Amino acid sequence: MGSAFTCSNQSATPALLRRPLSAAVRSALLAMACSASLGHAQQPPSTPASPTSAASSQAADLRSYQIAAGPLDEALARFAEQAGISISISMPPQLLAGKQSPGLQGRHAVNAGLARLLAGTGLEPVAARAAGVYTLRAAPAPAATARPADGTDRALTLPEVKVSAPLDRSGATEGTGSYTTQQMRTATPLALSPRETPQSVSVITSQQIEDRGLVSLADIAQAAPGLTVVKWGGERYRFSSRGFEINNLLVDGLPIEYEEAALSTGALSMYDRAEIMRGAAGLTEGAGTPGGSINLVRKRPGRSLEGNVTASAGSWNNYTASLDVGGPLNEAGTLRGRTVVSRQDKGSFIDDTKNKRSLVYGIVEADLTASTTLTVGGSFSDEDNPGVDWNGLGTNPDGSFLPLSRSTRMSPSWSFWDKRSKTVFADLEHRLENGWKARLAASAINSEMHMLGTYLRTPVLDSNGQTQFGLGGGGYDYDRTQRSIDAQLSGQFNAWGRAHDLVLGASHRRSRWNDVGGGATIHGNFTLGTFNPLSWDPGSIPKPTIGEFGLWARKAEMDQTSLYGMNRLALGDATKLILGARLDWFERDQAQYDGDTPYGVTHDKATRKFTPYAGLVYTLNDQYSVYASGTRIFNPQSYESADGGSLPPQTGTNFELGIKGEYLDGKLNASAAIFQIDLDNLPDALPASACGGRATSCYQSAGKVRSRGVELELSGELQPGWQVAASYTYASATRRSPASAYDPAGTYTMGERYASNIPRTLVKLATNYRLPGDWQRWSVGGSLEVQSKTDSPWSVHQGGFAIAGLRLGYTVNRQLDLNLNINNLFDRYYYSSIGADNGPNFFGDPRNVMLTARYRF
Repeated sequence: MGSAFTCSNQSATPALLRRPLSAAVRSALLAMACSASLGHAQQPPSTPASPTSAASSQAADLRSYQIAAGPLDEALARFAEQAGISISISMPPQLLAGKQSPGLQGRHAVNAGLARLLAGTGLEPVAARAAGVYTLRAAPAPAATARPADGTDRALTLPEVKVSAPLDRSGATEGTGSYTTQQMRTATPLALSPRETPQSVSVITSQQIEDRGLVSLADIAQAAPGLTVVKWGGERYRFSSRGFEINNLLVDGLPIEYEEAALSTGALSMYDRAEIMRGAAGLTEGAGTPGGSINLVRKRPGRSLEGNVTASAGSWNNYTASLDVGGPLNEAGTLRGRTVVSRQDKGSFIDDTKNKRSLVYGIVEADLTASTTLTVGGSFSDEDNPGVDWNGLGTNPDGSFLPLSRSTRMSPSWSFWDKRSKTVFADLEHRLENGWKARLAASAINSEMHMLGTYLRTPVLDSNGQTQFGLGGGGYDYDRTQRSIDAQLSGQFNAWGRAHDLVLGASHRRSRWNDVGGGATIHGNFTLGTFNPLSWDPGSIPKPTIGEFGLWARKAEMDQTSLYGMNRLALGDATKLILGARLDWFERDQAQYDGDTPYGVTHDKATRKFTPYAGLVYTLNDQYSVYASGTRIFNPQSYESADGGSLPPQTGTNFELGIKGEYLDGKLNASAAIFQIDLDNLPDALPASACGGRATSCYQSAGKVRSRGVELELSGELQPGWQVAASYTYASATRRSPASAYDPAGTYTMGERYASNIPRTLVKLATNYRLPGDWQRWSVGGSLEVQSKTDSPWSVHQGGFAIAGLRLGYTVNRQLDLNLNINNLFDRYYYSSIGADNGPNFFGDPRNVMLTARYRF
């Protein structure tokens, strides 16, 4: 509810209880934790509030409230949310335990509303000196019944509850120590708990990021339930879910296009968490694929000065350092800021390969009024990757693996792939009466990529029966921009005797690509001859002289305008129905150029494309809910067909059924789901001979592809000090229609697996346990990732495998933690990625270690 409860004796409060929790959960925990340490400690009395008190300008503001009768702590939390305040407790929580509130309806000033809300509870509101601050205390009682236990005549005064201005941190995981969250906004625009969301949703929390030493978006995807990572180059990661590629991201709920070539999302040190949804995100994204979506949620400043310094050292000269500091920028706390600076300088197990990543992130929040908050910020991410290109490793012509060391590279030592992204964003939120909110958010991203590298041509056998590769190359500059803006109105309304949620919004997205290349031959490419991968020196090839870029160019423009709405209807005490829809206007133009001559010109357009969404959640009891959901998606595509046109847009349907459990007041969440996705018109690359002699690739529609599967997940606290994130995913995508007219030989047959380089089965586990008693400074944990066999249409096969990790943590004192991670504990030799065609293939990291020290202040 946005409230926070703390003991007045902070030294007696366990660290967990000083982190954000729901009002009810926190009250119950503190009842046990504080009662023994605080007893009936006394606080000096305050002056009762009056309707004309000038203690706060808020007191004179009339607001409308619709708060039902019920437990007092829940009613206070609801009142705090609607009034634009939050609640903290500085007394034994028994003062609130078991008390009932009569509720509050109609228009009231803050102090008068508090008085009515507390009627009959034996408590009264008190106005403090600071503006916008209120306390609660026991109402005066007759002296005969208010004597202390020693029988004296001293008046018995109970401690106070303080009320202060809020910070909306819905779902924030930083400082909670948890592997789960109580709220998400990825599947729908509303902040719903995992149990209230009628789709499969997961979270990689701040604590998981710290415990596992995750540093990049690819690390997040590798750790997330149901997601698979495929590399399309040394620094080009693609993510798949339920058999389909993910082509959009959300950042603080705003959708952006994920293009792996140039976009840098920055180090994870700037994010509180990543929310992952499997299945179509049509309601929040509009155009996109049905595999899923990743929502990166940035860190925000708090009302107290806090920060940390982190330093890591690991295998292959992997060094990382970061500084994260934030807090109030003025005495009143109405202006807050936060800054994160990080740097990673890392070698690699691959010869002549390095990564140098830098991040600067800043954010400022300003409370313009008691009900209006403006947020502005920006980030700069710089990734220099000497020795990295899009080459990977090839195989023998029959698809079998070459007898190579994991340190082998099949590209010259001078190759590189560098990325830079600059982002600015702003968010204006105004809290209206009745708890309604109006929000306007915008972001702008400029991305650059500069590269020089090589790629492998189809392998052949020489006269001695040894594999030979042709080595082509190219140099390219990419310049890409993205702009997003979203306006949204959300709140509750009453109808048919119940409260319902409503969201209305409009958004616009624009992206522009301006890519150029140049070299010794047309299209920015050059040929370096052939080589035997078993007997060659990557340093022996001289760096080519690349002429001025501009021989090859690609220009693309995309615009998407959307209207959307969502209604969460309370059909009964146990039944919630979510109905939503989008209307999208989508247009994209793309062309490539040989000098001034255009080719590969495509135009994609969708007008008033309707995307429906429906979800039903039925609460069985206090722990379990069942749900069903369905939606459609559309995804315009610029793949060129064999006849020179464009493939038709992808269209499909997504259905899901499941059951979700919530235990220990939301500290542990579980889910089980079955799903089916039908998708039409996916592209498949055709042989060059089918492309009519054009230099570019051409594609055919794969017809209908159906993905079916099951997902199981458990995340959160099993018992005090023991966190776990475990998942099982089975997803199989197969072709449901015969080959198209472009493939008369029947290369693609009905019933054949689609995306066979993606494993059908995934098992992922991460856990951490803090030892009890005298060993409580120590924590132990680990991870396990298991996947089934994979192969590709080009006869590249790999059996299933398992990768284990180990973690050991030690708390030196309140400020300093040490963390040791050992990855690939048993040094498994495996390919982490198998390309969809004859490469690129990449070895997984050998066994490696990372030692991290984190100092908090």
